[in-house]
Amino acid sequence: MAAVGSHLDARSNGGAWLLRIDDVDRQRTVPGAADAILRALEALGMHWDEAVLYQSTRDDIYRAALEILKKRDLVYPCSCSRREIADSAVGGIDGPVYPGTCRKGLLAGRAARAERLLTQGARIDFTDRIQGRIVHDIERQIGDFVLKRADGQYAYQLAVVVDDAAQGITDVVRGADLLDSTPRQIWLQQQLGYATPRYAHLPVAVNVVGEKLSKQTLARAIDTATPVPLLNTVLEFLGQPPIEDCAPDDTAAFWLQAIAGWRIDRVPRQRTLPAPAA
Repeated sequence: MAAVGSHLDARSNGGAWLLRIDDVDRQRTVPGAADAILRALEALGMHWDEAVLYQSTRDDIYRAALEILKKRDLVYPCSCSRREIADSAVGGIDGPVYPGTCRKGLLAGRAARAERLLTQGARIDFTDRIQGRIVHDIERQIGDFVLKRADGQYAYQLAVVVDDAAQGITDVVRGADLLDSTPRQIWLQQQLGYATPRYAHLPVAVNVVGEKLSKQTLARAIDTATPVPLLNTVLEFLGQPPIEDCAPDDTAAFWLQAIAGWRIDRVPRQRTLPAPAA
């Protein structure tokens, strides 16, 4: 859903559509998954501009950004475990709110586990092109969040902000499951002196119990054998009229018409929608 929506929005505005593989979390990366994604996109007639960017190759870039924040005294080491945070914190919009235990220094006899970004006074107010006005008091609703994890890997929030800036991204179109991450990313952009892109968060397809469709929820893989009917299903999910006068395998004709007819104001202003019937 998100790939189709972002592709349509980029092409309809005369922009480039860039593809990034968010594999910064090595432990969760499935061998061969990235290649399968690329093959599926090609089978659907979706072609990206510029080389594919793999986050797993960019640790040096993320390290440099983290050093900038450290020199500005915006990052501090944290020795708290997840269990300790869960036991001492109140609930927020994305789990326990970090209580700032290590802001003034590590606890006696404790070693650093992670590195956190200060969020003191962080209040973000922005307008999403689909979901409308979003306001977050990050310090109260999230707390100081991790930029480098206990296992030494860089956090997604840092990686995506650095990559957006490096690639000159002007518009981000993605699933609404990432909407609550956006205020953190905007705060981080501000601390690094980066420009903030425009954001549009598309509804996410969920099953009957409200879970996002994924391999973890046993969602079926897409069938690209007859791409146009599949793409039309996505169009309708995103509030767009289907393309009815092209052959089931004629992706060129489909995209030509779908791009010309794309209107983001037709997309439902909801975070989730029931998945289309199979």
